[in-house]
Amino acid sequence: MHAFRSPLDAARRQRWVLALLIGCALLAMAAAGLAGSVALPAAELPGALREVLLARPEGMAGTLLDLRLGRASSAFVTGASLSLAGVMMQALVRNPLADPYVLGISSGAAVGALTALFVGAAMWMVDAGALAGAAGVSLMLYALARRDLGTRREAASDTGTLLLTGVVLASACMALVTLLLSIAPESRLRSMVFWMIGDLAGTSWRLLPWVVLAAALVLALRRAGALNVLALHADAAAALGVDVGALRRFLFACSGVLTACAVTTGGAIGFVGLVVPHACRFAFGADHRVLLPASALAGGSLLVVADTLARTVIAPQQLPVGVLTSLIGVPVFLFQLHQLHLRRT
Repeated sequence: MHAFRSPLDAARRQRWVLALLIGCALLAMAAAGLAGSVALPAAELPGALREVLLARPEGMAGTLLDLRLGRASSAFVTGASLSLAGVMMQALVRNPLADPYVLGISSGAAVGALTALFVGAAMWMVDAGALAGAAGVSLMLYALARRDLGTRREAASDTGTLLLTGVVLASACMALVTLLLSIAPESRLRSMVFWMIGDLAGTSWRLLPWVVLAAALVLALRRAGALNVLALHADAAAALGVDVGALRRFLFACSGVLTACAVTTGGAIGFVGLVVPHACRFAFGADHRVLLPASALAGGSLLVVADTLARTVIAPQQLPVGVLTSLIGVPVFLFQLHQLHLRRT
C-alpha cells in the first residue's frame, strides 16, 4: 500500500510529484497573467514582468500584469487552503464526501464574514468574523459528534454521524446567510451575493493567507504518519500510540483556520476541497506525506485556471469562480455518493 512505502521510495516519489505540480502551478500563473479581455503585446512582456518584480508597475502592461498576477496569487492560496482542509477533513471522518463546504465550515465562515460586511465593518473585522464563524461550526461539529468520535472506540456509523451533522449545520448557516441577504441594504447586496457565491474579482496579494497555509502544511506534514493510520481506523491509530483525540482537535482547528482564510479571500467557493484530494489520491496514492503538498499545489493551480476561465470566457463580463467549481464539484459529489452506496450493498 502507498502508506507503507520505504522512506527512500517515499522521498523520491514526493520529489517527482512536487516538481510536476510546481511546474503546473507556474504554467497556471503564467496563463493567468497573459489571459484577459485586453491582450498583452509580446514585446512588452519582459518590461512588464520586470516592473512587477520590482513592485513598480508604471506602464499599462505592467499595471495589467500586476493586477492579474495579484488576483492569481489570491486564487492559488485560496484553492490550496481549501484543498488542504479537504484532505484533513477526509482523514478525520474517513469519508470521501467530506470537505469544508459539505461539512458546513465554509458556510459558518460565510455567516461571520457576511455579518461583518452587513454592518459595514473594516476588513480585519471581516477576517475575524469569518474565523469566528468557522471556529463556531467546528466546535459545534466536535461537540455534537463527540460521543461518537471517542478516542478509543469507533463504530461504523461514526463518520456518517459527523457528516450528517455537518450537512445540517450547513443548512442552518445558509438560512442565516439568506436572512442577511434579505435585509441587507441595496448598496451592499450585489457585493455580498457575489462574495457568497465565491468571487475573486478585485482581490490582490495578501500575506496572512500564505502564512496560515505554510504553517498548516508544515504542521500537517509532521503528523503525516499519524494521518495515514487515522485514515484507516481510529482504533488502529490508538493501538499504535497515536493520541487520536489531540490529532482530531488539531484537524478541526487547522481546517477551520484554513477555511476562514480562504473564505475571507475569495468567498464561499465550494467543492475544491472535495474534488482535488480525490484526484490527487487517485494519481499519487493515499500516503499523506505526498498527498498533503500535492493537494495544496493542485488545488491552487485548479482555482487559478478556473478563475482565469471565469474572467475570460465571456469577457469583458466576469463569472463568479464559485459557479465553475460547483459545476465541476456537484457531479463528482454525486459520483462518490453512488460509489459509496455500491460498496455498502
